[in-house]
Amino acid sequence: MRKLIIASVMALLPMLSMAAGGGVHLEKANVDIADQASLQRGAKTFVNYCLSCHSAQYQRYNRMGADLGLTDAQVKENLMLAGDKVGDTMTIAMSSADAKKWFGNPPPDLSVTARSRGADWLYTYFTTFYADDSRPFGVNNAVFKDVGMPHVLVDLEGGLKKAITQDDGHGNMVVTGYEPPISAEYEQVARDLTNFLVYVGEPIQLKRQQMGWKVLLFLAVFFVLAYLMKKEFWRDVH
Repeated sequence: MRKLIIASVMALLPMLSMAAGGGVHLEKANVDIADQASLQRGAKTFVNYCLSCHSAQYQRYNRMGADLGLTDAQVKENLMLAGDKVGDTMTIAMSSADAKKWFGNPPPDLSVTARSRGADWLYTYFTTFYADDSRPFGVNNAVFKDVGMPHVLVDLEGGLKKAITQDDGHGNMVVTGYEPPISAEYEQVARDLTNFLVYVGEPIQLKRQQMGWKVLLFLAVFFVLAYLMKKEFWRDVH
């Protein structure tokens, strides 16, 4: 029992550390992977703004197209770079050596980022970039302190925000708001991109959930039949 308790605590530690989020409040992403329009917009944003540096190497273009309600022709026209094949995975041309030289470390693959970080963390990350002249790219992030990448969605956001800070009572300056506030349009961009990455993290999850309800319904019906059969078999037993 003691070993079981220790193992459970150790398994929960990563989730507890992510939930803490460095003390930053995580905004609710409110994503819906059944919303194909949102997934299509998120996929387009990912391909146009993220895929040049970040791969999603466990996701194939044609599988994505089928799940998002797109034909192969639509995927090729709207979500693929010239030279790629529709059956290819979503990799990048930049080599690890070049990435390390330019960024210090290769940008991570984003295939399972939503599963490791969580949708709320991703959404908050996309919406909390702010200007910071002390950083190499001139930006910082509330949930990823000293982030090592530029704010690639800055044009969609309408420019960099200025962070509003205050002392937390312990000599630390914490971000309490942004100026100007985030627009509803950019909130939708961040939500769509988060939704797409949640889908990429487990493309089968919608079918898995649907199958789960069918299994529960089967078990409920089977339980009733098994109970009635048990009563019939034990009717004459005293």
